[in-house]
Amino acid sequence: MVVVPGWFTIEKSFELDGVSHELTELPAGHKCRRNHGHNYVITLTLSAADLDETGFVTDFGDLRPFREHLQDTYDHRRLNDVVSFHPTAELLAQHLGSWFIGHVEPEIHGRLVSVRVAETSSASATWIRGGQA
Repeated sequence: MVVVPGWFTIEKSFELDGVSHELTELPAGHKCRRNHGHNYVITLTLSAADLDETGFVTDFGDLRPFREHLQDTYDHRRLNDVVSFHPTAELLAQHLGSWFIGHVEPEIHGRLVSVRVAETSSASATWIRGGQA
């Protein structure tokens, strides 16, 4: 078998239900300035140039600490009460990426590439590590 060099990529999604926020920095009258909620889907993308000894970029089970952090910190909560920044999807994606890099990545084989925060099935924001587009 000929092995062609390249990168391996995986994605894992996590659901957050009943999360609300107020985007108070928006102009008066903007509908998102009012308290409103979403059932978020957070998707991590991880990659590696080579696979671990079991043939994985990262075992999905090794992402459990991230899932637990999401559930314990954000699920059924008002984001304005749990974060110190203007809780847009873009900034939430960046914040979650930073948390993942500091708390989960040191213990796994793969490397975080991006975090996508979907507010609906047709609206999402993605933070890409290192500003790559």
